[in-house]
Amino acid sequence: MPDLEQLKTKYQSALTAIQQQGVRLAHMHIQDGKLFLQGEAPSEQAKNEVWNKVKAVDPSYSDLTLDLKINPALASAQQTGAAASGGMQTYTVKSGDTLSKIAQQYYGDSGQYMRIFEANRDKLKDPDKIQVGQQLTIPS
Repeated sequence: MPDLEQLKTKYQSALTAIQQQGVRLAHMHIQDGKLFLQGEAPSEQAKNEVWNKVKAVDPSYSDLTLDLKINPALASAQQTGAAASGGMQTYTVKSGDTLSKIAQQYYGDSGQYMRIFEANRDKLKDPDKIQVGQQLTIPS
């Protein structure tokens, strides 16, 4: 049975499209022997782009479950953030957040938390200490 890293490697082009299209992943894990991805896309077009990449990798996508909903609010937030910061987005820290959780949401990889930390060195002294309500810059 394939593991998470093998499936992430297989579907890397789709994961890259998820990031580029501004899709927010809520879940990425192995479920019933398949890569399970669940999240929200800013538009039908963004959702379709991701599906096109998935089908290019494996037309049967027999080892993938992809559940994307459309959330138009993401599109306006993404445009506002990108326009204001030259391709970067802004995120407001919520209760229970960690940089790892935020990295998982934006990049599909919790290990990318240092990208967020480095982009916010002016506000953060320790990657383990973020405050509810803090505005963080999320680099693309």
